[in-house]
Amino acid sequence: MQKDPLLTRLLTRRRVLLAGATAVGAAGTAGLFALGGDTEPVRPAAPAAGPQARSALKPSAYRLQPLTGYGPPRAVPRRPLVRRTPLLRVSGRGRTMVLTFDDGPDPRYTPAILDTLAEYQVRAMFFVCGEMAAARPDLLARMAEEGHVVGNHTWSHPLLTRLTRGQIRSQMERTCDIVEEAWGERPQWFRAPYGAWNRAAFQLGAELGMEPLAWTVDTLDWTTPGARTIVGRVENGAAPGVVVLSHDAGGDRSQSVHALRDYLPDLLDAGYHVTVPRRQYA
Repeated sequence: MQKDPLLTRLLTRRRVLLAGATAVGAAGTAGLFALGGDTEPVRPAAPAAGPQARSALKPSAYRLQPLTGYGPPRAVPRRPLVRRTPLLRVSGRGRTMVLTFDDGPDPRYTPAILDTLAEYQVRAMFFVCGEMAAARPDLLARMAEEGHVVGNHTWSHPLLTRLTRGQIRSQMERTCDIVEEAWGERPQWFRAPYGAWNRAAFQLGAELGMEPLAWTVDTLDWTTPGARTIVGRVENGAAPGVVVLSHDAGGDRSQSVHALRDYLPDLLDAGYHVTVPRRQYA
């Protein structure tokens, strides 16, 4: 029986196609798993163009991938410029004044000062010494809770102009650490003991992120001139932008406590806004 010529040609062509497909598959398999001179498998070269395909991640694996780099960049905190002189006054709207208290905290006087400030809902600044703050972190915590500002007044109240640069840094850094631990934040203001500033103090203060603040009105309460005299000095020196210096430690500060109870309501009745300063970058 003779085969149909057309059927014969179709069968022959089908065999050729099947044979070619088998050869291509074998070549691909050989290229993927063939071994070279070592025991490492030789893989085919990457395509000449186009990105390489990434293997798909399972949903659980995708959720575990770190998100670093996908969010906005974190802002770098601005560092104050190095000043040549400390700030003596503050800016603000209207009749703004700032009350500051140095050398504490002292459990004999600081709580009474905080009580008076709380009674009149006034915020103030406390420039603390590290060794005093380390002994009474509860008072720093109260200052933070009641909205006051805590500044750096060095660790042991030395004369900075007689210290080396390393010693000044140690005095400042140790106090910054204590304030951060007890108050919750590192101080943004510093004040040199005795008002004795030098170039190293300004430079190191700026490196630690602090602005130097001095004062406009000195009550000289450390000389214990009497509460009435202290009141007169504050009220006679009152003016917009004034920074008042008093003390809550370093000696008998009972006169300072009594004077505050007298002049604070007078300042408020006269229309002064007693508050804390904002940071300035000049």
